[in-house]
Amino acid sequence: MSSTRAFDKVFTKIDELKPEFIGMLSKAIAIPAVSSDESLRPRVVEKAHFLADHLKKLGFADIQLKELGTQPPPVSDPNLQLPPIVLARYGNDPAKKNVLVYGHYDVQPAKLEDGWDSEPFELVVDEKKQVLRARGSSDDTGPLTGWLHVVQAHQAAGVELPVNLITCFEGMEESGSLGLEELIGAEKDKYFKGVDAVCISDNYWLGTRKPVLTYGLRGCNYYQVTIEGPGADLHSGMFGGIIAEPMIDLVQVMSTLVDSQGKILIEGVDAMVAKETEKEQELYKTIDFSVEELNAASGSETALYTKKEDILKHRWRYPSLSIHGVEGAFYSQGAKTVIPAKVIGKFSIRTVPDIDSEKLTQIVVDHCHAAFKKLNSPNRCKAELIHDGNYWVSDPFNAQFQAAAKATKDVYGVEPDYTREGGSIPITLTFEEQLKTSVLLLPMGRGDDGAHSINEKLDISNFVNGMKLMAAYLHYYAESPEK
Repeated sequence: MSSTRAFDKVFTKIDELKPEFIGMLSKAIAIPAVSSDESLRPRVVEKAHFLADHLKKLGFADIQLKELGTQPPPVSDPNLQLPPIVLARYGNDPAKKNVLVYGHYDVQPAKLEDGWDSEPFELVVDEKKQVLRARGSSDDTGPLTGWLHVVQAHQAAGVELPVNLITCFEGMEESGSLGLEELIGAEKDKYFKGVDAVCISDNYWLGTRKPVLTYGLRGCNYYQVTIEGPGADLHSGMFGGIIAEPMIDLVQVMSTLVDSQGKILIEGVDAMVAKETEKEQELYKTIDFSVEELNAASGSETALYTKKEDILKHRWRYPSLSIHGVEGAFYSQGAKTVIPAKVIGKFSIRTVPDIDSEKLTQIVVDHCHAAFKKLNSPNRCKAELIHDGNYWVSDPFNAQFQAAAKATKDVYGVEPDYTREGGSIPITLTFEEQLKTSVLLLPMGRGDDGAHSINEKLDISNFVNGMKLMAAYLHYYAESPEK
């Protein structure tokens, strides 16, 4: 039987089992695995056990929940344990290629009062819009469970999985993948020995119409600036105007980082960026994207650029600085006249070739301290790196990518666009370097899924076709003469 007819049977089973797969996704999403919230750490661990139980039911073997130890500072609880890495195997045929699939089971924070149309941890199946709406639907619980559904669909179809599958599911991706890099290094000649390829489904189409294969990612350095002075929060009626207020100092410092047009104001950052080549310039011309799609994804007409090439370059190959929030300041409804004693400003820089993370951190810290010094404030200031993840660029013409391109043509009827992405998956480069193998980014969701925003969604068609894409990719890659 040809592989095409084999995975056609799998396709049929994916269609038939869609309600069951959505039901399992609903159960997974109901666990609020927010890794950045220390109070929810037990729920993150609960989700790891939920996945391990499901892997066992599917017949995976050698299932291990790898403990990673204590989470390093800054943390409120010095004994806070990192959530485990879920490792498992399906098949051990020495004649087959070994494919490691990576996903993360933790999610971004989400509350109904943030502006969601429904409870964020209750999956809504919107039949009218044909979408699945919930936190984690697209990032990354939907794609992660998709790999498990692919195995189940093969079993239901009576079709042998064409590769040996290894899972590596982590619970700290949204908080810097703490502990995973060390685990990969420790297991490269043990659990991960013999891995031929790594496939990650934790990114998105560029737009909403055309599937893509992603061969590059920006990195992400996350920083915080802490300014503190008074011994406790104070009443502005009693102390306003006579003490140095940390919040005022913080606003002044943060205003020196970036302007309203997105230009990074920290001297030395732009100088590290790799120069654009003519070959790279040609890639942008044929990609299907428009400013209208950008506006639709953002829900506004606030784009800083109007040309496709400018939008894509500033998303992919130029760094950006985003200010995310302030810890310690009053943010609820009402009119509380408090002077915060200590405030912490959060911001990140998306990095690109050839920015060196260590050098970047040094100039960022020096810049913040210099900006604070100019204020002549008696308060105290400390700028520091919270976590970093390097950028990654791969070869879009290797065996993995070509297998995925064939699979895309089978499932969607079109050739994929080859894209880079502005987001970060810090561990991608670690897999590539430690395991000495190639990494493929095979997206399930669309560019308008709102992964870190309110009303995150995954189109039902992308959920179903994404699983078919995963299945076909495994078959085509199994047939390829190269690794």
